[in-house]
This record gives sequence, structure tokens and C-alpha cells, in this order.
Amino acid sequence: MQVTSTHMKAELKGTSISFQNHPTLFNPPHDNHPLSGALKGCLGSLDGACIEKLLLHCASALECNDITLAQQVMWVLNNVASPVGDTNQRLTSWFLRALISRASRICPAAMSFKGSNTIQRRLMSVTELAGYVDLIPWHRFGFCASNNEIYKAIMGYQKVHILDFSITHCMQWPTFIDALAKTPEGPPSLRITVPSSRPQVPPLVNISIHEVGLRLGNFAKFKDVPFEFNVIGNSGSLTPSELTNESSSFHFESMLSLLNPTMLNLRDDEALVINCQNWLRYLSDDRKGSRNSLSLRDAFLNLIKGLNPRIVLLVDEDCDLSASSLTSRITACFNHLWIPFDALETFLPKDSCQRTEFESDIGQKIENIISFEGHQRIERLECGMKMSQRMRNAGYLSVQFCDETVREVKGLLDEHASGWGMKREEGMLVLTWKGNSCVFVTAWVPSCEMRDHIGMDQVCLEHNAS
Repeated sequence: MQVTSTHMKAELKGTSISFQNHPTLFNPPHDNHPLSGALKGCLGSLDGACIEKLLLHCASALECNDITLAQQVMWVLNNVASPVGDTNQRLTSWFLRALISRASRICPAAMSFKGSNTIQRRLMSVTELAGYVDLIPWHRFGFCASNNEIYKAIMGYQKVHILDFSITHCMQWPTFIDALAKTPEGPPSLRITVPSSRPQVPPLVNISIHEVGLRLGNFAKFKDVPFEFNVIGNSGSLTPSELTNESSSFHFESMLSLLNPTMLNLRDDEALVINCQNWLRYLSDDRKGSRNSLSLRDAFLNLIKGLNPRIVLLVDEDCDLSASSLTSRITACFNHLWIPFDALETFLPKDSCQRTEFESDIGQKIENIISFEGHQRIERLECGMKMSQRMRNAGYLSVQFCDETVREVKGLLDEHASGWGMKREEGMLVLTWKGNSCVFVTAWVPSCEMRDHIGMDQVCLEHNAS
């Protein structure tokens, strides 16, 4: 790709990114610049390590407000990036978009970013959503492992109540309902409660959460499983504008106020399950007021512990994106999010609309991680090890995954490409792609209820965790 004009546009998923207003913007590096040789040396290279170095050069320049150097690095990245190329080219195009967006905020007079601050996505139908979560085992891995552990934890109960915090619109539960229907002694009744508000992040669907509940109810009726669906809270999903200020924290604080036995209508004869799938990352970990005050994330864990659940499931991506340093986040993000790009490369053609839309969702995440700061940066992942330590600090004990769960998960992965695998690590089950960690699943019980809820032989005691 040749840059022949001082006004260059990079077309990414229908969004125009323009560089104008100055004759030297987005031009090749000057020969007398100390980094020009290194930058030109990477020109055209598709090596991931070289691309990562370029991204870090650009990030460092932006952190130092050196727009000239940032533009020079962007020129090299633009010669590598292509939204319809191979894995590295496609991934680079989304990182470049995010860096340009960030640069336009640092120096709006010099750089023009044309297009919305968020990547626009069409709303999926339920059928399309099912295909979305089946594409790679990024979500199904957590569904499968969690459902098996929930099923084990509720054995012997005639009533089950699941408090579900997830971003996948209850796609986890049809399989679980089907499993309940096959219970030899007859299925227990199932009640699912969900919050009315969710982060406005992909996947997005074209029906309301109430309609989702109606469809689940119809499926449960077909399977002869007694079913009830409740939505707590009155507000709708967060809008993109609400995600760009502190109102998102207000919505979550309002949700926390509903997590009490009265508002949830908890019943003594029910087995309560707390299910968190890709959710905790969106709860702020900032502490307001004194040093001893709790963040929203820790307050949430304390509140659900007080509900006396039979089991708590936590699932999220195994990557730490909570660093304040831009360069640290870029390194972690680049070395984590190449995985879905690489996995899609193995079985979908370059011009696949399904592939483009899945990558666009990842691109939205990349842009939030790199382009935004403060309350606008909502993608604040913690790796599995850090989250496990947080759970222990909050008074939870880890539950060992049973052999049946491991067999079920392995069976799921056998349906996908050979690069997918699984490992056990410090009480977690971890999805891997070519040996690289992708998604972790953990199961927990409140420490004070450990003996009553789950047998001692199934709990990872800290002094036996070697």
C-alpha cells in the first residue's frame, strides 16, 4: 500500500478515518529522525513481534504528546494494516484505528477522526446470536463448565434459582434446561433472575430481555420444566452516551441496591446459584473516599456472598487489562486478542461477513481499551489468577471441577478446530488456543457455608492447594 497524498483515508468497517489540515500529517518518516531507520525496517513486515513494537512506539509517543512521532509510526502501521488481510493485518487495522482515535483526542486540531466514537453494530436476531456463540468456543466453554457444576451443586433440590449476570442474553440456559428435563426423578422448578441493565457491549440483539425470558419460558414448557423468569430494576440497557461518563457507575450502583433477599424474593427452599459470565470487568474497581472503602467490584462480591448461594460461577477472558499504563495495556491486549483473529483465520474466508462482524466486536473492545481513559474505559479485565485472589480475599473458597465436567468440556472442544484445548490451573479450567490461555472458569462457595453447601472433598482448601 502506497501513501501518495497528504490527505489519506483508512476505511475500516464503514468508518472513515481522515488525516488532514497539515501538509506533514501521516507522511513517511523523515530520514533524519532517529527512529526512521527502525520504522522503515518494519515496513511491510507481517511479523507479530515487529507489529507489537510499532504499536508500543506509537503508544509511547502518544503518552509523551509527541504527535509527530506517533504519525510516523502510524504511517508504517498503515502499510501493514488491512481489514481484509491475514490475521496480523486485520488485527493491526483495529489497533491502528484505536490509536488514531486516541490521537484525535490528544491533538484534535492536528488529527481529524471522522465517525462515531463507538463502532456501530447491527442488532442480531436470536438465531444469529446462536450462530455467533457457536462460531468459536469463546462463550460455550464457560457455558459448558458452569452448567455442569451448577447441575452438581443443585442435586437433591426441587427448586432452583439462578441469578444471572452475563452479556450473552441468556444463551447459556437452553442447554441447562434440556439437562434438567432429563433428570431421572423429574426436573426441579427453575427460576432465573436477570438485571434490566447491561453494558452496551456486543453481542447486541434486536429483542428486549423480557422477550428473551418469554422465549426461554416457551422452551422450558416444551421440555416440561417448571419455569419462572424475573427482571430486576426498571432501567433499560446502557446507551453508548451513558458509557462515556460516570452514569454507568450510577447504573451499577443502583443495581447493587437490588441485591438483597427482599428485592430478589429469595425463598428458603430454593438452591440459589450466582452466575457471572464476562460481567465483573464492567464493575469499577476504583475506590471512592477512604482507602478502606470498597470498589463496586468488591461490594458486588460481598453482597452476593451475603445471599448464601449454593455456588458462584465466574467466567471471563484470562487477560489483565486493568493497568493504567497504555503501553502495558497494548502489550496485554495484542498478545491476547490475536487469538480469536487467528482462530477465525483457520476456517472462515477473508471475505466472510460473519468473520468481519465477529472481528468488529473485538475491534470495539480494542478501541475502548486503547482510546479511552477514566470512566470511559469500561473494559477492565482481570486475569484468572488475580480474580481468584480477589475471591479468596472476599471470603470465598474454590470448588474443584469434577471429572464429569472436564469430560463434557473436552467433548465440546472436540467439535471445534484442533488448536483448541483446556488446562487445569490453580483451581481453574482454562480454555487455550495453541497453548495460549483464552478464557477461565472458576467455581466458588462462601467460606462460612462451605461444609453445608458442598462436601469437603470437593473444595480447594488453601493449605491443600499445592
